[in-house]
Amino acid sequence: MRPPTIRDVAERAGVSKSLVSLVLRDSGPVRPEKREAVLRAVRELGYRPNAAARSLSEQRTRTIGVLLDDLRNPWFVDLLDGLNPPLHAAGLRMLLADARLNRRLGHDLAEPFLDLGVDGLVVVGTVPDAGALGALAHRMPVVVAGAREPQPDRVDVIAGDDERGARLATEHLLDLGHRRIAHLAGRGAVGELRRRGFEAAMRARGAEPLVEPGDLTEEGGYRGAVRLLRSPRRPTALFAVNDMASVGALSAAEELGLKVPRDLSVAGYDNTSISRLRHVRLTTVDTAPHEVGRRAAHCLLDRFDRPGTPGRLHLATPTLEIRGTTAALPASAGAPQGLRGLPRG
Repeated sequence: MRPPTIRDVAERAGVSKSLVSLVLRDSGPVRPEKREAVLRAVRELGYRPNAAARSLSEQRTRTIGVLLDDLRNPWFVDLLDGLNPPLHAAGLRMLLADARLNRRLGHDLAEPFLDLGVDGLVVVGTVPDAGALGALAHRMPVVVAGAREPQPDRVDVIAGDDERGARLATEHLLDLGHRRIAHLAGRGAVGELRRRGFEAAMRARGAEPLVEPGDLTEEGGYRGAVRLLRSPRRPTALFAVNDMASVGALSAAEELGLKVPRDLSVAGYDNTSISRLRHVRLTTVDTAPHEVGRRAAHCLLDRFDRPGTPGRLHLATPTLEIRGTTAALPASAGAPQGLRGLPRG
């Protein structure tokens, strides 16, 4: 059987096609009894509007492209949870693309969205090409969420205050009596800001910062922690660039025979769902990803009404979530203990 059409709805409700259209668009004055007759006919017939036809008539697709830097990062999932409700309430749907996969395949990251004619774009995470993003911003509203690289004009940026958050975590470890604190660092602007916050907090207390280069992955955190924990003067505390790297550090400590937090305190960043697992209970910085996503959605909706205006930077205030992986420095922590195990891989 053919799907019901707007003409079928009009005949069932005993009204004109134009009145059905007004009801479906929720626009124009319609008497309550007529509106109810149309909605009842829609339910009875199982009618669904033709999105393609509506897009042609409105010259809009009512879709928003969302380009994720890495679908594996759980922080992005929490951000999407905040991004979607305001867009949905505005009658917009999200179309997701994985920037990591597109880069690996050598694809133009924005081309699929241009082909589909999305009404706007949200870039989540590291921006692949600021120049290309600037060109896109002259064609559609563009918002960047969760990244801190310099952005072209007409692009709003919504992120956490990374430098402030890193100071919170570092000062927490210092307050617990730790002085040999190492930072498992990351790459990009976010990694640089978190490293800068760590170093500033350490120097403000007269402690020497130790930075171990790494990345944002669990494996990178593991390898960096192994190098640090096998050194003659191993640190008594680690502050990792994110929760994923912290999980790697926890694995390294366990394999080397160290108890967390008795022998080693570990703090992360992002307060992802991983950090909240009962057997992890990671002390971490909450960067309010849900709030970042919500703000990103509202900035994008605002850009529909003010295209061409200068881009703005919005920073969410971080807080510290203290859980079970940090503790006061024991009095006997000055001498390094024997370690067991070898690095994996």
